[in-house]
Amino acid sequence: MVVEVGYARAWDLETRAPWWPISVEEARERDAAGLPYVVVYRMAGRESPLEVRLVSWQDHHVGLWVYDAQGRATHHLDMRLLDDPARLLHRCTVGWHYTGPEMAEFDEACPRVTVELFPDGRGRRTEEPQGKRGGSRVTVPGVRHDRWTDRPVFGEWPLFSARFHGLTEPPVFEITEAAVAADGGTGLAPATCWRPPRPAQPGPIGELFRPGARVSDGHHPEMTVVEPRRIGTLRVPSGLLAVSGPDSDNGDGPHITVFVPPGEYVLEEAQARHTYHCEWEQSEVTRTDTTAVRVLVSDSPAATWEMARRPGDDPRLLRENGIFGFDTDGATGCFADAGAWEPLLTLFERGLIQGDPDAYEDITDSTYLLRTRDQASGAELAAFATTGDGTHPVWVGRSEAGEVVGVVVLVDGMPELLPEG
Repeated sequence: MVVEVGYARAWDLETRAPWWPISVEEARERDAAGLPYVVVYRMAGRESPLEVRLVSWQDHHVGLWVYDAQGRATHHLDMRLLDDPARLLHRCTVGWHYTGPEMAEFDEACPRVTVELFPDGRGRRTEEPQGKRGGSRVTVPGVRHDRWTDRPVFGEWPLFSARFHGLTEPPVFEITEAAVAADGGTGLAPATCWRPPRPAQPGPIGELFRPGARVSDGHHPEMTVVEPRRIGTLRVPSGLLAVSGPDSDNGDGPHITVFVPPGEYVLEEAQARHTYHCEWEQSEVTRTDTTAVRVLVSDSPAATWEMARRPGDDPRLLRENGIFGFDTDGATGCFADAGAWEPLLTLFERGLIQGDPDAYEDITDSTYLLRTRDQASGAELAAFATTGDGTHPVWVGRSEAGEVVGVVVLVDGMPELLPEG
């Protein structure tokens, strides 16, 4: 069986076509330089490709799409290059099992199986027999799931989908000549082109604290940022700020820590005001919602924002829009002095669970719930509400000089910044 092999700088997922075809020599150069390129495998007489592979060593990523005769994606494989340059981790595999030729690609009712693997031996297998419309069953992947694969050298990659396409003998690869790029080899790739997965980006966090900025949270078309609300201060005498879920502590300390100068810092809520029609009151109602909370370390503006990580968090393992952060089972987070984490957490539990009035200071009419203080050190903890359980990223703002100026948690995702005026 002859399989035609073509190279390009990108693959348009919408049109199912290569963008900016290149020669095998240019692909080899891009491979050596770590730059992204795609490889397209086709069979004569078949309109859709057998599979398409995206290689981007600079992003530690190799991706694969497998297509059926109807042109539908049936498998997606996400491989990662980590510390061992000779092998690749099968980070995630998704398989769609269409019930018939008439079912549309990625139909919500299409059964699918997702397998996620990690280098430390952990993993998760999720079966969705009715697709997104039904329930799911999560188990531990069996031993048959290969966690690692040898990293092939350029030009010697196997056809991963050979078994799916019923090829019982190794195919013969035939390199096809590169066609002339439609735009003459200039311009940017369309937004519909496949790209390596990127971690979640911070977005315009600073704008949430700038009065007059216009944003939308997806539910309300337009909201106007008002003056940040200051609800008090937080003492961090140890110089190590903790951001964590106080309700999901496993005895291993706070989830996220950030070094700050020892001191006392302002606690703020970013707020935005919007007007909407209330059916209950049959009139226009103006409401102010909290979009984020922060510890204001300095009045200097943030030049950059970065996602805080705990030791062992490897950004090379994140999928598209993946995050690191603190975990909560009760829609609660907190800022605290990490140097007094255990006594502060004990006071939090006494106050919230046992209702001991001497263990905490109640904060009313605020996203912040309560504050506890360790009398021995003067360190404090301030708990705040989020809109849900799960993992919440922590964003650290830094000045031009690299100093921490603020630590922010979004209570319900990043609103979209609207144009001025």
